[in-house]
Amino acid sequence: MHQLKVLILGPSTFYSTLSELKPFFKFNPVNKKSSSDFDVILFHEDTLNNKDDIKIVSNSDSIKIFASFKKKSFISFDAFLQLPTSLKEINAVVESAAAKNVFSKNSSIEIKKYLLNKNEKKLSKNENEIILTEKEIQLLELFLNSKEPISKDKILLNVWNYSSEADTHTVETHIYRLRKKINDKFSDENFIINTKDGYSLWKKEIKLQKICLHVSTEKELLNLKRAKAVLKEKKNKLLI
Repeated sequence: MHQLKVLILGPSTFYSTLSELKPFFKFNPVNKKSSSDFDVILFHEDTLNNKDDIKIVSNSDSIKIFASFKKKSFISFDAFLQLPTSLKEINAVVESAAAKNVFSKNSSIEIKKYLLNKNEKKLSKNENEIILTEKEIQLLELFLNSKEPISKDKILLNVWNYSSEADTHTVETHIYRLRKKINDKFSDENFIINTKDGYSLWKKEIKLQKICLHVSTEKELLNLKRAKAVLKEKKNKLLI
């Protein structure tokens, strides 16, 4: 399991105290301000007096935990750590903030004009919704992350890991049921598109015909210009 990297910002005494407790933390405290490789920023209230530290906090998309003796309403943060504190409380606040962040990211994923809620296992549009199975959610996530059609074999590998009880027929059956479920509720026959290359959420636009037509037209115009030039040359010769 990935161990959270927590960037510590504040006075040297704050970081040195936390460093001494490092063996007992459920995360890895770091103080390399130049690095962007961290999951959480734990910043002391004294950080507000340091312009460079404030800039790091403001520009980061990481989870922000504000450590202070008193909450300050004008500060933006995801969790608050009341000072003075204890080892148990620090671990609890960091873990809780990280868990809430993961839950929030999973709570609502936009797919086309639909919303996928992984936590509640629902696909919704306007006021209509359907309940999804775990495999159906995995299929949608797989399709969402690819702009190209995905073959049945690749679906087997990513969703079923080539398990002994699964084959391409299993893929076809699950996708058929999912498409039917979506069509019955939302009247959307083209939510999942099936082509000779596999399954996809995105319709591939065909521009080849337009390109060929464009090139063909240019050639015709060029030939026409050449023909006119030849005729003009012949006409001039006849007039001499």
